Amino acid sequence: MYHRRIQPKKSLGQHFLKDFSIAEKIAAVLPSDTGLPTLEVGAGTGILTRFLIKTQKDLTVVELDKTSVAYLASHYPELKGRIIEADFLTLDLTSLFPSQQFMITGNYPYNISSQILFKVLEHRDLIPLCAGMLQKEVAERIASKQGTRTSGIITILLQAWYDVEYLFTVEPDAFDPPPKVRSAVIRMKRNSRTTLGCSESHFRTVVKTAFNQRRKTLRNSLSAHIALKPEVTANLIFNLRPEQLSVEQFIELTNILK
Repeated sequence: MYHRRIQPKKSLGQHFLKDFSIAEKIAAVLPSDTGLPTLEVGAGTGILTRFLIKTQKDLTVVELDKTSVAYLASHYPELKGRIIEADFLTLDLTSLFPSQQFMITGNYPYNISSQILFKVLEHRDLIPLCAGMLQKEVAERIASKQGTRTSGIITILLQAWYDVEYLFTVEPDAFDPPPKVRSAVIRMKRNSRTTLGCSESHFRTVVKTAFNQRRKTLRNSLSAHIALKPEVTANLIFNLRPEQLSVEQFIELTNILK
């Protein structure tokens, strides 16, 4: 039975999960035998925390809201010294678990979920596994098959380094207050890629520039921002739209434009 303990703050994009069975299901997404510490982002009322404590031997939580931090400290004494009052987006992850990899999970605030995952991407060599709940539309795009209409910037940039699984959907009535959209849980596992084979910063620029006009061919979308020589655009890849390209094709395109 869920009882409202903390008033959700609209300014923080808070929608507290109240369904314990779903919280338990999310906690089970992370393996319990990796030996890696786990960081829960946005612990809120601790509904997911209560199950993570049972499955993850080394759990740390980060929470921005002072009211939630006080609640967590009083209800989860076993987390003493491991409740961090901070904004995950500004948190120094390299000093949190020095010289050690760790896993990340959480019920991510919708308004910063993409930023959270891009920060995970920046620290991909430290984070071999990331899971969590976010807006269903965002989850579908992240897990989208490359080269399809739902593919986008976040699809290509994340799937260059992670294998993404769409696990299950969560309905609005599982939250307090209910959001206006459905939610979904995904899991991202670090793939075996160690290098892109091209400039990573150039790769990001090409992907973002191409998708800024996703319905146009690459010849048209890129030529508005990059001076393209005719002998370059003669390559058949420029006849495609960005949503038709895979990660490997974007790497190829980046090297062509080099």
